[in-house]
Amino acid sequence: AVSLWGFLGQWAWHLVLPVLTLASLQMAEWTRFMRASLLEVLSQDYIRTARAKGLSERVVLYKHALRNALIPIVTLVGLAIPGVLGGATITETIFSYPGMGRAIFDALVEKDYNVAMAALAFLALMTALFNLLADLAYAVVDPRIRYS
Repeated sequence: AVSLWGFLGQWAWHLVLPVLTLASLQMAEWTRFMRASLLEVLSQDYIRTARAKGLSERVVLYKHALRNALIPIVTLVGLAIPGVLGGATITETIFSYPGMGRAIFDALVEKDYNVAMAALAFLALMTALFNLLADLAYAVVDPRIRYS
């Protein structure tokens, strides 16, 4: 008999390669976008002012620049997560892992439109949920944003 922790450990271990495969493409895109956003923020006047006040480069980067550069990244992450959930058909096929993308593909091949529509409705719900979470994360990243 396998304990609960043993089962969860094995499950997590078997998810490492599929997760790395799905995350690597998104991480490359987000890294390039973050770099561009950070370079744009570092050229702003308030960064020059913070440096003129004598703040260390670490404080300027992490306290002033990074928070403002994260705002567009939050949007990208919120929009990309539902796509990763539904668009992982190739990864699910390679690793023989049952998932949403493969379920939608199989349902369409078998002309089981009810399953396909239910899965697509679920993905639409997930998209709306992650967009809401991204909007709520704006208040954490940018303290100027307040929701009442």
